[in-house]
Amino acid sequence: MFPDLPEISLRPIGVVRNQVLEPRPDGWQEVTSRIVVRPELADALLGLEGYSHVLVLFWPHRVPADVIGSKHRLHPRDDPANPLQGVLATRSQIRFNPILVTAVRLLGVKGNVLRVRGLDAIDGTPVLDIKPYVPYFDAVPDAAVPGWVTAHDERRRTGE
Repeated sequence: MFPDLPEISLRPIGVVRNQVLEPRPDGWQEVTSRIVVRPELADALLGLEGYSHVLVLFWPHRVPADVIGSKHRLHPRDDPANPLQGVLATRSQIRFNPILVTAVRLLGVKGNVLRVRGLDAIDGTPVLDIKPYVPYFDAVPDAAVPGWVTAHDERRRTGE
C-alpha cells in the first residue's frame, strides 16, 4: 500500500539560546530568544529582517527517545478534562516525528543571529528551519478548532 519511504536525516541549521532551562506548558509570550544560525548559513538570512514574524521549526530535544511516538491517543496538555484525542490532532511533543512549529515575532537579525519573542523552545533546542510568516499563505481567517481548545483558552484567560 505504501511505497518504500526513504529514511530522512536532518541537520539543524541553528540553536535556540534563552534563559528557559526546563520545558513548561505556558508563559512563552514574553520570552525573548536568540536563534543562532550556523555561521556558514548567515547569507541565507538576507531579507528576513523585512518580516515582522517568522515560522520556526524545531526539534524538542529533551523528549526521551522511548517517549517519541509512544502514544497514539492522549488527553491534550495531560489534562483529563480534555477529551481523548489522536496525537496528530494535538500539538503534543510526543509525536512520531516531533517536529514543532511556532510563529514568533522577529525582533531583529544581526549576522547569523535572530532575536525573536514568543518561541516555546528551551535553551539548546535545535532549529530545523526558519520561514517568513506571510499572512496570505499562513493565516486562515475561518479556521475552526474543537470546543476543548477554546475552553482551555478561556480557562487560561480567566485564570480558572
